[in-house]
Amino acid sequence: VQLLESGGGLVQPGGSLRLSCAASGSISSLNVMGWFRQAPGKQRELVASITSGGITNYADSVKGRFTASRDSAKNTVYLQMNSLKPEDTAVYYCNAKTPLGTNYWGKGTLVTVSA
Repeated sequence: VQLLESGGGLVQPGGSLRLSCAASGSISSLNVMGWFRQAPGKQRELVASITSGGITNYADSVKGRFTASRDSAKNTVYLQMNSLKPEDTAVYYCNAKTPLGTNYWGKGTLVTVSA
């Protein structure tokens, strides 16, 4: 399984970005897909996840601002990020997990929120 993120960049506080993660390879084995982020000097943390059935889960810090979605036909998951804050600045990683718990990771895309 290969995961390729795109959509990161520089945005002003209050702005929006949409991240995409395209999956290729043995994608039929994937169950939960999601987004993690890691800010400088901090541990990687879960931002949002979405199951193959469309059930979503969000970190408290992004609830109401971020939305995860999944297009099975395109083997792609998205993270719509609105009302961005400087504390959202981080490298965002796409993650995919099989029912047996095997994790796959993308290389990450940098999101910088700054005036």
